[in-house]
Amino acid sequence: MVGAVAAPDDPAAARGIARRAQSDVYRAGVSGARPAVPTQPGALEEAARAALSPEAFAYIAGGAGAERTVAANRAAFARWQVWPRPLRDVSVRDLGTRFLGVDRPSPLLLAPLGVMELAHPDADLAVARAAAAMGVPYVLSNQASVPMERIAGSVPEGARLFQLYWSASDELNASLLRRAEAAGAEAIVVTLDTHLLGWRTRDLDLGYLPFTRGMGIAQYTSDPVFRELVRARAGSSTGGSKVRVTPKTIAAGISIARNGAAVTGSPSLRGNLRSPLPRLAVETFLDVFSTPALTWDDLAKARTWTSLPLILKGIVHPDDAARAVDEGLDGVWVSNHGGRQIDQSVPTLDVLPAIVERVAGRVPVIFDSGVRGGADAFIALALGATMVALGRPYAYGLGIAGETGVREVIRNVLAELDVTLGLAGLTAVRDVDTAALRRADG
Repeated sequence: MVGAVAAPDDPAAARGIARRAQSDVYRAGVSGARPAVPTQPGALEEAARAALSPEAFAYIAGGAGAERTVAANRAAFARWQVWPRPLRDVSVRDLGTRFLGVDRPSPLLLAPLGVMELAHPDADLAVARAAAAMGVPYVLSNQASVPMERIAGSVPEGARLFQLYWSASDELNASLLRRAEAAGAEAIVVTLDTHLLGWRTRDLDLGYLPFTRGMGIAQYTSDPVFRELVRARAGSSTGGSKVRVTPKTIAAGISIARNGAAVTGSPSLRGNLRSPLPRLAVETFLDVFSTPALTWDDLAKARTWTSLPLILKGIVHPDDAARAVDEGLDGVWVSNHGGRQIDQSVPTLDVLPAIVERVAGRVPVIFDSGVRGGADAFIALALGATMVALGRPYAYGLGIAGETGVREVIRNVLAELDVTLGLAGLTAVRDVDTAALRRADG
């Protein structure tokens, strides 16, 4: 059963997460308490906007170009309606599903989101704790603010996968995958669609990329191969380019120094400010982060680096999904990066049925992009997704209320999924299919 805080003698505790969540909220409301985060998706986003710095909110909420893909992802859900089916016994409901050979309490997982220190100082640790408390697998980001080993040591009970951004250094890629396997990852999620950084207009208008401040590179600075690349760069460095000194420059330098302790080996901020290594770590990261030369043939290398299942994230075209299965990959993740890479991209929900048809049940199909609540998850599941990944909403919850905010966001999504399942006359996620949906134009 999905974990949640509930009074043990509360009758609602035996009636599913929806009744349990409603009971918790309304009981607390008698004393004037309110949820830590808004339950309405639009209000959740606006509360995060108020809680976060302009740069942090822009980085998390923003999309590519005019953000038409972000809007299209949401509009795709509006093309489907759920059939209400009363007069069926739905008193007992089961959100459980099977994924990667393991029975899971729900079909939800947390997508990899980088630089969560922008939202909260506890960053990935808070997300991992919340995910574990709710029984939801968490995909650790390659751009995390906390090294994977620290997350695994702090939250050993959590189910986790690891996202790989394929870097320009195969030695670094191999090292990251070895570390992920040793840290208990169940699978590797190779993210394919960031071989070129999207044209992210909000960040460009602010002149802000967190990596240039040394943020979001903890998986790299904690890696022995990456640190060797930094040392090699230091040996050949002729000095960096001069920059205009402003209060912003000083703040960026402090951020780089603080996050550079892993490469200097010193806890001293003063010492790290004087050392060239933190700055060189940023420059090395910017050089090796990704490669536009990645092809299908390169993916075979990953099989020599790890024995874990390999899932390809960033699949949108049905032909690519079919090829992934034919090439022996272990899963397909349908995603357009939440609209952050291509403006006017194909909405993922629109192509999900075609991809599911081509995959034909041979590997799991994970879905993301545009999911804001449990009804959205229900629609994606009905269209054939095995698992549904949540992204921005949990980052908003983190920014508003830390670990508690993430936990409440997950709870709210699962509760609405539970309600939707029952009101559609169904009792198990495994029974959800297109018969539960109606085309809005039909």
